[in-house]
Amino acid sequence: MAYPAPPLDNIENPRKQRVAYFYDSDVGNYAYGSGHPMKPHRIRMAHSLVMNYGLYKKMEIYRAKPATKQEMCQFHTDEYVDFLSRVTPDNMDMFAKEQVKFNVGDDCPVFDGLFEFCSISGGGSMEGAARLNRGKCDIAINWAGGLHHAKKSEASGFCYVNDIVLGIIELLRYHPRVVYIDIDVHHGDGVEEAFYTTDRVMTCSFHKYGEYFPGTGELRDNGIGKGKNYAVNFPLRDGIDDVTYKSVFEPVIQAIMEWYRPTAVVLQCGGDSLSGDRLGCFNLSMKGHANCVNFVKSFGLPTLVVGGGGYTMRNVSRTWTYETGLLVGQLVGPEIPYNDYYEYYGPDYQLEVRPSNMQNANSREYLERVKSYVLENISRTKFAPSVQMTDVPRDVPEEGNPEEDAEETKDTRGGSQEAWDSHIQKDGDLSDSEDEGEGDRRNIRSYKDKERAATGDEMVIDKN
Repeated sequence: MAYPAPPLDNIENPRKQRVAYFYDSDVGNYAYGSGHPMKPHRIRMAHSLVMNYGLYKKMEIYRAKPATKQEMCQFHTDEYVDFLSRVTPDNMDMFAKEQVKFNVGDDCPVFDGLFEFCSISGGGSMEGAARLNRGKCDIAINWAGGLHHAKKSEASGFCYVNDIVLGIIELLRYHPRVVYIDIDVHHGDGVEEAFYTTDRVMTCSFHKYGEYFPGTGELRDNGIGKGKNYAVNFPLRDGIDDVTYKSVFEPVIQAIMEWYRPTAVVLQCGGDSLSGDRLGCFNLSMKGHANCVNFVKSFGLPTLVVGGGGYTMRNVSRTWTYETGLLVGQLVGPEIPYNDYYEYYGPDYQLEVRPSNMQNANSREYLERVKSYVLENISRTKFAPSVQMTDVPRDVPEEGNPEEDAEETKDTRGGSQEAWDSHIQKDGDLSDSEDEGEGDRRNIRSYKDKERAATGDEMVIDKN
């Protein structure tokens, strides 16, 4: 039986949350190949809807500087990134051994512009995190991101560079605790693996488990060493609907906020958990999916929102557009406005993605049993010495000449940083993001970073 979507209440915030939206118009030009289910074109479709609903009026739109090889190597190995930067469809025969070694082939093919595509995805998430760190926005959106399967030196599940891990590493420069939440139908294995041994990041994934890619994310996989209990896995069965998803998602996230007390959030909004997805097996409506976004937003923490899976393009673009509206405090729909891809949304031209009548294999008893186990583990994260007792640094201005400081923030195209921050971008009027220092776009350091540098105790990100 299909249940009605839960109501979306309180989309307006007590205080206006500033939203930065990252989009590169080139992203839709890349193609994995004929017949491949991953279509970057869906991001362009979503952007067209976002603009035609007028959501640009309530947020700032930026084109991020593409991630460089050096930046990618903050997580990925030099050898792997160098391979991605060099391999092309024309020379791939020369890299036969490397393709096997790095798992590049059928699911993760070599296509024209592969490295540039990875750079756009990674750059958007890193720039969004940098902007959150600088206090220039409260929410950053990068629908081209969310590629959660990529490993340190291996492509996997249509993902080559893990923009999420790169974004989280950036957030960790300012934030003592970051929570990663994943509502893709597939387990967020690449992100979990990256932070499996640390308590600085809690990963929480709700996913289909059991003879399903990637085959990881078992209930009892909850971290090792210092990271024990900081990996949260909620395995689900086919056909979960809005009401039952809400019944487990909200209590688990509420518990994480109360026990772990993160200071920043990364939310992966994979659209393959929607009903009718080409590769998915869940039964969420657009509003059921969006309820997760709205609930996470309600905590008011600095939040990086990224895309992910989603293989029925018209439904992914519908949902990410609707969720963009929620993030800026505006409900959109139900009619689809005329846009560049209007014909995709026929025959009804409605925004809603409706659930089907597929059977829900998740019994109440099963969900309650899993939820009890998960909540008990989360409660064990209270007062972890290196987490809860960490002094949360606030941004402290660097001492120096105020005129020199002002000069550093000036936009080279004319006008001040503040003027560009307040500028609302119109369709076709994308600006490059300003979070780009000399050589390193992220060169503003937190108080704790400076303190560690002064004592020779630089923060080390666990990349094992």
